Amino acid sequence: MIYCVDDLDQVLAEVQLGAMQVTMDAGAAFLPASAILVGLWQRRGLSPSDARGAFNADPLATLAREGKLPTSASDALGLLADLAKWTSQRFPGVTAVGVDTTPYHDAGATATQDIALGAATAVEYLRAMTAAGLDVDTAARQILFRIGIGTHHFLAVAKLRAARQVWSRVVEASGGSRQAQQMRIQTRTADRVLTRHDPYVNLLRNAVAIFAAGVGGADAITSVPFDARIGLPDDFSRRVARNTVHVLQEESHLHRVVDPAGGSWFIDQLTEELAAKAWEIFQETERQGGMLSALTKGWVSQQIDSAFQQRATDIARRKKGITGVSEFPDLAQDRVTATPPDLDALRSAAADRIAKKPTIATDALASATDKMSAAVTAASDGATIHQLAGGLGFQVGSGESVERLTLRGFAEPFEALRDACDAWEAKHGHRPRVFLANFGPVAHYTARATWSKNFFEAGGFEVIGNGGFEGADAAATAFGKSGAAIAVICSSDKIYPDFVPQAAARLKEAGASSIVLAGHPGDNEQAWREAGVDHFIYVKCNVLETLRELLHQCGVLENGVLA
Repeated sequence: MIYCVDDLDQVLAEVQLGAMQVTMDAGAAFLPASAILVGLWQRRGLSPSDARGAFNADPLATLAREGKLPTSASDALGLLADLAKWTSQRFPGVTAVGVDTTPYHDAGATATQDIALGAATAVEYLRAMTAAGLDVDTAARQILFRIGIGTHHFLAVAKLRAARQVWSRVVEASGGSRQAQQMRIQTRTADRVLTRHDPYVNLLRNAVAIFAAGVGGADAITSVPFDARIGLPDDFSRRVARNTVHVLQEESHLHRVVDPAGGSWFIDQLTEELAAKAWEIFQETERQGGMLSALTKGWVSQQIDSAFQQRATDIARRKKGITGVSEFPDLAQDRVTATPPDLDALRSAAADRIAKKPTIATDALASATDKMSAAVTAASDGATIHQLAGGLGFQVGSGESVERLTLRGFAEPFEALRDACDAWEAKHGHRPRVFLANFGPVAHYTARATWSKNFFEAGGFEVIGNGGFEGADAAATAFGKSGAAIAVICSSDKIYPDFVPQAAARLKEAGASSIVLAGHPGDNEQAWREAGVDHFIYVKCNVLETLRELLHQCGVLENGVLA
């Protein structure tokens, strides 16, 4: 909890600031936080020419992510422009402005939407900076783009290359030089592709994203600990995250080649397609009145929602599988847990710490001609972020507001079912059970039995297997002893016509609340439903909907939530 220069000094006590870049992420309080960092540089005796970092003033990303700003959007853009002008005149190694597209990416935006919305945001900031007196070249060089990377490797590579093309065209059209058209990119493995269940697979997801970022030409890469979606990462997961980057850099030498994907027809073609489509979306965003107008009107969220629906359907049908969650789940694996910090104790300690500090007058900040210099002076004297924000006129509960964009983790729908079954197990001593009624020789039922086991374990069910049955009576007897409520008939299409009617009837007599058939029924659907089959599961069926319905029948869910 960093509130003042003393706090930041403690956090960075062992960091050589002359050798390391410091990147800020302070939301709407970007100017107060920047003043505190500059105050620390001055305390350490670091000359402005040696300072390296990024203040990342990005009020539109904050508005999209949090749904509000403590000031009007125009005032926030004014502060951004002031900070950029001040920084460009004093700190050659520091950028003042960030364009963070992760709020849109994590809400479900496509790669082309991500590129376009980032470009539209940057144009909004360019307009604010040039209106404050900066030339286009200087303004463009003040921007650091922060982009989320997923696990579609070639798409991620092409996305970064296409983003550079679009930005180059924007700056060129704005009158900027070729040097100013260069795009500085920091990437981060997207939260939407990370999982809470079987989080060790996140090691692979993170490595794929980092590799794609390196091949795509990112200037800075953030490696994410595998337990980042569970809570605060521990020392082990942070070490693995660091070493992932080190291995790819020092042993794979990703940073030694300017454009590793250059010359690949596939990548070049994909890059051109993404850039062309992103440019169309960018132009439409401009027709909406620019990025701020598109956000406040709800147009951005509508476009993202519309694009996400097809992806959500593909995830529900397992057309897009999630390893460890919707595909190949391991229910026996111990859950990775994180001990949450005692926020009440931390707040209390911070309040006590701040109460001992002298009150610094910041009332004149709002009317100051050079707001950043005045803020740095106040920060160096001991002013807190809260005091600096108050002096700038920030008011909680007032200012700009929109409907916030929420994180849509790809695995969340399936993880919710797993969580419900975990809670059910804690209460009842076992998971809801599914019995596999396998019929015929091993070669006839193995494929569908294996597929069905994967299907139901993705929803948190305990699946009871067996070596197969020769007749319906034996299967019904075994089912009665299993303690399961659901029976799944598994065999081949060759055997089904003879076994399904009698097996369904006998299993229902044995107490099965639901009979599921593994395989597409084709023309036999009506006859088999009349015989007692309640559900059919097969490739391309809606896995999520079926699992929810069956968990509801088992009493695990009520109206889609934990019973």
